[in-house]
Amino acid sequence: MAQPMRFGLVGTGHWARIAHAPALASTDGVEFAAVWGRNQLAAAELAADYQVTAYPDMAEFLGAVDAVAFAVPPDVQAAAAVRAASAGRHLLLEKPVAASQPAADELARAAADAGVASVVFFTFRFRADVRAWLDTVARQGPWSGGSATWLGSALQPGSPFNTPWRQDKGGLWDLGPHAVSLLWPVLGPVTAVTADAGRADLTHLVLHHDGGATSTVTVTGGAPEAADGFDVWLWGQAGRSAAPTRYGDSVAALRTALGELLASARSGQEHPCGIRFGRDVGWVIAQAQDQLDALPRLPTG
Repeated sequence: MAQPMRFGLVGTGHWARIAHAPALASTDGVEFAAVWGRNQLAAAELAADYQVTAYPDMAEFLGAVDAVAFAVPPDVQAAAAVRAASAGRHLLLEKPVAASQPAADELARAAADAGVASVVFFTFRFRADVRAWLDTVARQGPWSGGSATWLGSALQPGSPFNTPWRQDKGGLWDLGPHAVSLLWPVLGPVTAVTADAGRADLTHLVLHHDGGATSTVTVTGGAPEAADGFDVWLWGQAGRSAAPTRYGDSVAALRTALGELLASARSGQEHPCGIRFGRDVGWVIAQAQDQLDALPRLPTG
């Protein structure tokens, strides 16, 4: 019987506490062994909750584990993950994998050079109902196009997800990767993007896919709670098909991602949602951001 893989958790915030730590503690084949955080007191408290070790030193932390799960802002994740990959540690990454395309490229190179396994946690890609839908629409295609709209409320006052990096990057970087990750496997890789902006962080994308299909994405993190929701659908000769995108059990989805990272590490086979896919989805977001930066922004309110 294979020995459990020792995982360390980088991050101590809300998402680390409600999703990553419970998943690491309850996944077969995983030994939750260590915590590292920028806030050492919070790291010690989280480690104590799970009877694991908190390490103030990153080198010591990496020396105690075989793999690392990340629950930190993308700029922090990218730098720490390069270090982890260079140390030969497998990677469970959050989206976006980095806060810029050069940083994403550097991380992808580091993982490839080290030969480590990686999985990027695009939440819906690890849900059983969404996977069943993706399998069904793949058989029914080809599809002419699709649309994804995520009106999120993370930026509303009082939300535990109203964090500095989301305030800075907005729905494009927080929610856009989820939408792109669901349209991509059915319509094909994105080859070009056109972006436009609405009020505050509201962003509209037109995606061109390899093979000729087109799709649209609309995202914001500042919608009222009453409008919060995520919709994805495809259209073509087979009609119209909507994805099951109700919010589900993120811990269960993370367990699936962890189990598949274990399998990828042992087989040496690249995961469909590995770092290269995360980098490519990030390219779409970064291209859109470049276009938005060149636009005059509408006033808020």
